[in-house]
Amino acid sequence: MTHGFRIEFLAAAHDRQKFSCGVAPLDIYLRELASQDVKRRVSNCFVAIDDAGAIAGYYTFAATSLPLGELSADEARRLPRYPLLPAGLIGRLAVDRRFQGRRLGGALIMDAAARAARGDAGVFALVVDAKDETAVAFYQHHQFRRFVRRPKTLFLPLATALQALHRQGGE
Repeated sequence: MTHGFRIEFLAAAHDRQKFSCGVAPLDIYLRELASQDVKRRVSNCFVAIDDAGAIAGYYTFAATSLPLGELSADEARRLPRYPLLPAGLIGRLAVDRRFQGRRLGGALIMDAAARAARGDAGVFALVVDAKDETAVAFYQHHQFRRFVRRPKTLFLPLATALQALHRQGGE
């Protein structure tokens, strides 16, 4: 349970037709494409469900890698010299208009961090590709840092996310 919502895998029983976050590509993705990506094992999709069973928000999660060269020299100095570091990609994240302003977006990020921490594979960070500067500001508010050469791609070290989760009394 997260902020009065339960988060679960997207299933056929979830009613996706009423979901509207105000960004058409994100709405269309949930309605028409998310299940296909899950079936193809390209990504997983998790939905936040309210007490009435409505989808309040969602995010997709997949494996990716983070190029060491995209980190600042200070951050890279403390890491192994592998050219790529393991990461989890939050490919899409959206909150229905009816539920915006309730901190659900941050709760979805923390859910992704908890899932990454429980996994069997090592994950150094969560990665996102922000659509615009508003999204960049949202992710930076949640402690994500910009890549050096790709300013709309950001990362959150898993250790930082887990510290925040621990402070919130989570996992």
